[in-house]
Amino acid sequence: MSGLLSQVALAISPVLAAEDGSLLTEHIVAAVVFAVIGLVVLALSIFLMSKLMPLPFWKEIEEDQNTALGILCGSIIIGISIIIAAAIHG
Repeated sequence: MSGLLSQVALAISPVLAAEDGSLLTEHIVAAVVFAVIGLVVLALSIFLMSKLMPLPFWKEIEEDQNTALGILCGSIIIGISIIIAAAIHG
């Protein structure tokens, strides 16, 4: 574990040693912007999924305890999240 931490420290030391830290701040700002964009796209896809399904799936999951539908919706959300992450990563 300590070997991994030392490798990470060696990898980020040039970034932290920048003159004014501008490279580090640029990366942090880019990460936050892409995270917000990803969350917005995920929220839109969940909204569209709820509107396009032929049954009220929030009622089915919460009140009727439909486990199969919950697993299906969770799988769709994970799939969309992976696609968004791959698109943002490049």
